[in-house]
Amino acid sequence: MKRMAVLTSGGDAPGMNAAIRAVVRAAVANDVEIFGVQRGYQGLIDGHIAPMDARSVSSIIHHGGTILRTARCPAFMEASGRAEAAAQLARLDIAGLVVIGGDGSYHGAHALVREHDIATVGIPGTIDNDIGGTQFTIGFDTALNIAVEAIDRLRDTAASHDRIFFVEVMGRHSGFIAMYSALAGGAEALLTPEQPTDINGLIASLREAKDRGKTSMIVVVAEGDDAGPAHTIAEHVANASEFKEPRVAVIGHLQRGGVPSAFDRVLAARMGVAAVETLLAGDRDVMIAFEDNALRTRPLEDAWRLRTRFDPDLFRVLQLLCV
Repeated sequence: MKRMAVLTSGGDAPGMNAAIRAVVRAAVANDVEIFGVQRGYQGLIDGHIAPMDARSVSSIIHHGGTILRTARCPAFMEASGRAEAAAQLARLDIAGLVVIGGDGSYHGAHALVREHDIATVGIPGTIDNDIGGTQFTIGFDTALNIAVEAIDRLRDTAASHDRIFFVEVMGRHSGFIAMYSALAGGAEALLTPEQPTDINGLIASLREAKDRGKTSMIVVVAEGDDAGPAHTIAEHVANASEFKEPRVAVIGHLQRGGVPSAFDRVLAARMGVAAVETLLAGDRDVMIAFEDNALRTRPLEDAWRLRTRFDPDLFRVLQLLCV
């Protein structure tokens, strides 16, 4: 393989730039011409593809976001859009593609392989850590640490005013950030998509905490909780109990930006190199997965066929420690 390209797709995640850097420099080290695609699949369709070299990725390892940018691309969901994207790659004689993103991005990559025989390898980049087949995704560790720092700061205010804070973190379909930040932040309660929410049960647990002498409490809420967003849940609690003035903090997109953690940088570096080497070895339609501190390749379909979940026993651990 003489030419390959790299793109980022879906939501940005801290560490994507470190992954781009690794892909570019690993390609250069193997005498492969490397191209960057701007704005994900939309840029692929539009032909926004430019050559890159080792110097083009200098001093980006510590930056959040993605220098290649990302965009939603409804056109790529159509066969005609994917055909145009494949034609753009053929025009430049690009034989391989590295896609950095989540399972939605992998669906597109899988379609390119199936319909146009484009050799494609995925690198899992999403803060939600919800890609099947890999224990960790690029961006999760950074987002988790941002959430924990926010909880630590909010606890100071909660303690000063004897208040309950509902802290909403990202995770529409996955409670990884919520669970890990609740444990690391010493939260008194946790609401995630993985477990149905019982408002009366939540109120009862808050009362038990109050009876044990707690004057302030933190409730971590994943944005995709079945009872609604944190504002709605806080309102339900206030209307149905003596906890009349809860406060709500929505961390939101603060979790996506900023300096990536050392863990995410190292993970991105290893996965970027592995992606290039996988393409050069002739593999296609696979992703780079992190399992038991080692990198492996898995079918792209595993990203959505295998649902990654945190250990449900962590609920028990959290309840045990929030006395």
